[in-house]
Amino acid sequence: MDKLWAPWRIDYIRSEKEEGCIFCDKPANGDDRTMLILYRGEYSFVLMNLYPYNNGHLMIAPYQHTGNTQELSYSSRSEIMELADQTMTIQKNVMNAEGFNYGANIGYSGGAGIADHIHFHIVPRWAGDTNFMPVVGHTKVQVQGLRETYDDLKPHFDKLR
Repeated sequence: MDKLWAPWRIDYIRSEKEEGCIFCDKPANGDDRTMLILYRGEYSFVLMNLYPYNNGHLMIAPYQHTGNTQELSYSSRSEIMELADQTMTIQKNVMNAEGFNYGANIGYSGGAGIADHIHFHIVPRWAGDTNFMPVVGHTKVQVQGLRETYDDLKPHFDKLR
């Protein structure tokens, strides 16, 4: 069984959380580059994960503040799935992603770090992208910075409009 180890994320887990909801506050800010928002749809938006498992770790979140899919409209769920497909296509083309981890952690017991606002993770994967560094050295090798990755991906998301 392969395992995706992410020991560097413990800093995020142990950190004091800000007031409010990042998935409500970030789109309200208006500065998409600073907030790492790549795309704004009618019902949901695509943003980069500030604490990525891999380069290009993105999330899709509805604008509606809810912790479960049952409260989302059919249109919202449909848009999220369409954005997931488009996002993975962009990551294949721009980042040469070979595979993906895609899904949501629903509820605290389901592993959600932010359980009150559902969001879907898209983690691009490559053969051999995990190695000894995170386990032995508690160090994750990121091959590109967040802003540089944003700048590489953003023009492709702009074409979705």
